[in-house]
Amino acid sequence: MTKTKLSNKEIALSILTFAICQILLLLDLFILTVINTDGNVIPFITDNSNSVITVAVSSVVLSVIIYIYFFTENKAVLAHYSRIIEIYLLLYLALLVNNVVCRFVSPTARPLMFFPLITAMFLKRREAIFLTIVYGLQMFIFNRFLNSELVPEPYPHYIEAISSFSGLLVMFCSGVLGVFLLKGIKTRMGTVMVALVLFIPTVIINIVMQLSQIVEDNLFQLVELAVFSMLDCIFSVLLFLFILPIVEVMFSELTQFRLRELTSDNAKLIKKLKQQALGTYNHCVVVAQLAEACATAINEDPELARAAAYYHDIGKLKNPEMFAENQSEYDLHKELTPELSVDIIRSHAREGAKLIKKYKLPEFFADIAVQHHGTLPIKYFYAKALKMSDGELNVANYSYSGPTPTTKIAAIIMIADASEAAARSLSDRSPEKVAALVTSIVEERMNLEQFIDCNITLRELNVVTQTVVNQLAGVYHSRVKYPKLVLSKNR
Repeated sequence: MTKTKLSNKEIALSILTFAICQILLLLDLFILTVINTDGNVIPFITDNSNSVITVAVSSVVLSVIIYIYFFTENKAVLAHYSRIIEIYLLLYLALLVNNVVCRFVSPTARPLMFFPLITAMFLKRREAIFLTIVYGLQMFIFNRFLNSELVPEPYPHYIEAISSFSGLLVMFCSGVLGVFLLKGIKTRMGTVMVALVLFIPTVIINIVMQLSQIVEDNLFQLVELAVFSMLDCIFSVLLFLFILPIVEVMFSELTQFRLRELTSDNAKLIKKLKQQALGTYNHCVVVAQLAEACATAINEDPELARAAAYYHDIGKLKNPEMFAENQSEYDLHKELTPELSVDIIRSHAREGAKLIKKYKLPEFFADIAVQHHGTLPIKYFYAKALKMSDGELNVANYSYSGPTPTTKIAAIIMIADASEAAARSLSDRSPEKVAALVTSIVEERMNLEQFIDCNITLRELNVVTQTVVNQLAGVYHSRVKYPKLVLSKNR
């Protein structure tokens, strides 16, 4: 759910986190200065105090701009201080690596696209572009005031003005292009192709911007610029591929790459589910297909919906034989009281959340596990209990504990889960029957106020309903009856 308002505590914590991160950023800039002055940093700061103040003040201003941007555009980032820390850690790393490459290799070979690429993986496109611009300005300001020919002797300078300006333009053009390209990449190896594409604008910008510095008819300098431009793209992608898995684990980032890995048959819990609860596994596969299609239809993240659906029933691993899809002909619940059966059935929601947390999987999956049944009654055992009792029963004692869905994806999985399970029990799976079934499921959940905590609209519910109907019609379509004919090799 989109965060629209921050509490006073969240605002204070976010400001404190930004302040600490900014202090560490200044420390990072200090380390870069130490590297560029060969350790003579104190005399350097004394002789260039005005430039040092300019860089420090500019850095603080840029951080304030970042805070204002997220406060007005995406408060969810500020509500999670770990996300703020993550952004700044990547900024520290990008500045440090770029400075080291600039110092010991070439300014043109700096991995300028690393920061845009990695921020594009866990932030929205507009936010990644905004941070790319801020990062480019931060790097440019440092280079011009503390690492250029403007710095007087005896302190060495390592980057010329033209290299600073070409680097800034490469950052804006190739970096932004990389953000757009990466959103369409589904595999880690696909980023290698991104590097090849980014090489074209990078080499053009560097050659055009630095053409005035090339001695007439000096082919070697042109080749050198092209080689260093290629190194920029290669270093950026290699650093991206190396750092991304670390970021995914440290901050539980749900990138497209990680989501696909978590839904592969080699994922630990998925493999376990397939071996110990095959019926539940097959159910989850179909629900994942439904959820992915529904998410696409209402402009939600289809990869996230698909992955969350794979784990929504993972709690059934505790007692797989107690759930209908994993049973043979005999129903074990015949030997149990309705109350005990209800406890076993509804426990799979919270057990799923515990298992997800135990395996250090994304918190979002745990939320889906406990929310996909909301506070719905377990009607089969409630009806069974009513037959065995003389009076009325409290339906809450025979219902799931909740909470109700708090995101659109949770609502989608609630509908898809119930629709797929109910469709299996239909003797007549014609499109009309399936449509009536799914519509009744959605209406029942609306009447029981299962969607009041998520911002899904009536129009979106209608779209989800129709999408589930169309998908189930494809899954459970009618088949031609095969003739009862036995053939042998002689016929």
